[in-house]
Amino acid sequence: MAGHSKWANIQHRKGRQDAVRSKMFSKLSKEITVAAKMGDPDPEKNPRLRLAVKEAKSNSMPKDNIDRAIKKAVGGDSENYDEIRYEGYGPNGVAVIVEAMTDNRNRTASSIRSTFAKRGGNLAETGSVSFMFDRKGQVVYPADVGSADDVMMAAIDAGAEDVESGDDGHVIWCADTDLNDVSNALEETLGESESTKLVWKPQTTTELDLEGAQSLMGLIEALEDDDDVQSVTANFEISDEIMAQL
Repeated sequence: MAGHSKWANIQHRKGRQDAVRSKMFSKLSKEITVAAKMGDPDPEKNPRLRLAVKEAKSNSMPKDNIDRAIKKAVGGDSENYDEIRYEGYGPNGVAVIVEAMTDNRNRTASSIRSTFAKRGGNLAETGSVSFMFDRKGQVVYPADVGSADDVMMAAIDAGAEDVESGDDGHVIWCADTDLNDVSNALEETLGESESTKLVWKPQTTTELDLEGAQSLMGLIEALEDDDDVQSVTANFEISDEIMAQL
């Protein structure tokens, strides 16, 4: 019976991973379509589209999916999406930023407000928490791409602002307006990155205990499950010990 139970768990986990992967591809496709619609459909002439395609490739999104998302914009048969930022507070007063793309503002606002309320948080006015974050470009490389010193030198030459190196890899930070140029320069030196995107970087963080971390992760996962939500950022940190328990 134990074997059957284990297999069921693995199947459930794989089903969950497949669902997450499918949802991630959908969000990446939406960003590609919007980027292509707003500018040139050629990634080399459209920085936002180039970054969107690069991020899609780093997440192993098939080329057919990428091409289809671009053609959707060129063909004019894509929906018109509004980009909206929602801000609020999660459990323990943690600041949360939600970025969405929607073709129905009322539906999305209602859904996000409901999710915050059900998960122990509350939606606030735009601007109420974003001042606690900086808009930054983030480029991530695996640890084996080079030593901390090598990556630091490459980052400096590329025009980056800072580098955080550890056992898990290298995180390179730059001004949001420099991300396209910095990522291109890094690619010439270090090769293709694991991730290249614009993010909200917290200025300070709130440390959570196990109960607080579980509550907040429940809110974040529920928000990320919303088809209109592109990304969720919160200014929290948890210890390795609590991470292991999660």
